[in-house]
Amino acid sequence: MAWDPDLYLKFDTYRRQPAIDLIARIDLTAPARVFDLGCGPGNVTTLLPARWPGAKVTGLDSSKEMLAQARQRDPSIDWVQEDISAFATENADLIFSNAAFNWVPDHGQIFPRLVAGLSEGGVLAVQVPRNYAQPSHTEILECVAARPSRNHLGALVSYDHVQPPAFYYDVLAPLVQDLEIWEINYTHILSGDDPVLAWFMATAMRPMLDALEGAERSDFLEDMRARYRAAYPPRSDGNTLFEMQRLFLLARR
Repeated sequence: MAWDPDLYLKFDTYRRQPAIDLIARIDLTAPARVFDLGCGPGNVTTLLPARWPGAKVTGLDSSKEMLAQARQRDPSIDWVQEDISAFATENADLIFSNAAFNWVPDHGQIFPRLVAGLSEGGVLAVQVPRNYAQPSHTEILECVAARPSRNHLGALVSYDHVQPPAFYYDVLAPLVQDLEIWEINYTHILSGDDPVLAWFMATAMRPMLDALEGAERSDFLEDMRARYRAAYPPRSDGNTLFEMQRLFLLARR
C-alpha cells in the first residue's frame, strides 16, 4: 500500500492531539532509548526528543513514502523501515505508538512482547482509534459489499483489531507494575468540502483506492462521498463535526 504523506498531514493538528495528550501522561524523567512504532511522516515522533532531549529516538514504519518525509523533517532521528508487528527489542525505556496498532492483529501476542522489551521501570504508551462501529468505518464496509469487485476489495478492508479496555487489562496487568487505560471521544470541527472523505482517503480507504482505477475508482469515491455527507452533514456554518473515539494505554514494567 502506498501512503500519501501530504494527504495524511492535511489534518495534522487533529491527528497529533491524541499523541500530545498521551505524551503528557508519560511519567519518565530521562529515558535513554525511545522507539516510536508506526511513526508515519514523523509529525508525532519529533515531539519525543522535544520532550526528552537526551533520548536516542528511533522511528519505525513500513512505508517508504512516510519515512522519506520523516527523514526530511528531522535527520537527527533514526528512521527505520520495519513491520511493527514483528518489532522486538531489549531494555527500551519507552515504546510509544500513536494510531498504528489498529492496523495490526493479535494484540494479545504483540503487547506482552513489547512489555518484555522494556527496561525495569520502562513504559509502553499506546493510542489507537476505537471507531470501527461508527459510520466512518461501517460505511466503507457497506460500500465495498455493494460493489462488483467486493471479493477483491473485501480483502483490503482494515478490520477492527482494537479490543475493549478489559481485554488489555487482562493481557497486561499480570506483566506490569502500573497500568492505566482510558478513552477519549474527540469531536473534531472540520472545514472544507467533504472533509471526512479526505480524512479516510489518507487512512482506512487507502488500500482500496490503490487497487481501483479509472471509472471504478471514481464510482467508489462518489459512493463514499454521498455516504459520508449523509452520516456527517455540514452544520449551518459549513463546518463538519466528526467524532473519533480513541483508546489509550500506559503500562510500566
